[in-house]
Amino acid sequence: MKAYRFLSEDDTSQFCHKVSEALAKGWELYGEPTYAFDASRGVMRCGQAVVKVVEGEYSPDIKLGQL
Repeated sequence: MKAYRFLSEDDTSQFCHKVSEALAKGWELYGEPTYAFDASRGVMRCGQAVVKVVEGEYSPDIKLGQL
């Protein structure tokens, strides 16, 4: 099965660490990163989709962060 996650965070080094951790765990980048301004908080937000092929069948109970 191919698992999909969308990682998001404020535009800080924490976002880069989150994506780097996913890559280190075997996830692959999927598409381009996104950026948006969160007007209610006055900050830029980043997002990046990642995918990973894993054994088994899909279930909504899967903890994607643990794959």
